[in-house]
Amino acid sequence: MSQGKPGAAKARPLSPHLQVWRWHITMWGSILNRATGVALYVGALILAGWAVALASGQDAYIAYTGMLGTPLGLLIMLGLTFSLYYHLAAGVRHLFWDAGKGFDPKLADLTGVAAIGFAVVATLATWAIAFMTGAL
Repeated sequence: MSQGKPGAAKARPLSPHLQVWRWHITMWGSILNRATGVALYVGALILAGWAVALASGQDAYIAYTGMLGTPLGLLIMLGLTFSLYYHLAAGVRHLFWDAGKGFDPKLADLTGVAAIGFAVVATLATWAIAFMTGAL
């Protein structure tokens, strides 16, 4: 659109974040927090399906848990475990931010790495315990 024509809209530049900003851990953490929140909604539907299968009798329950025990089902459950732990850690991090603490860039980066690290370690520990106790 030409700026010289009366009534024509002016051309606007693209948002600079697409070209200028470098990715950093707090950006990843924000995106991961949203993604894990969505994943937890899916997990709630899976949990509701489990409850319906449980209430529907032994055959339905065996079929549902059998589906969850497939490689794809286990991968989804692994992702949900990570999502639960990450969303928990990010929620605690946000509580500190709500209190006005932790905004220093170095501390924000550190807590972002810590939240991801906690989620990974807690997920691995949970699945290791499940494996050692025969739950898997």
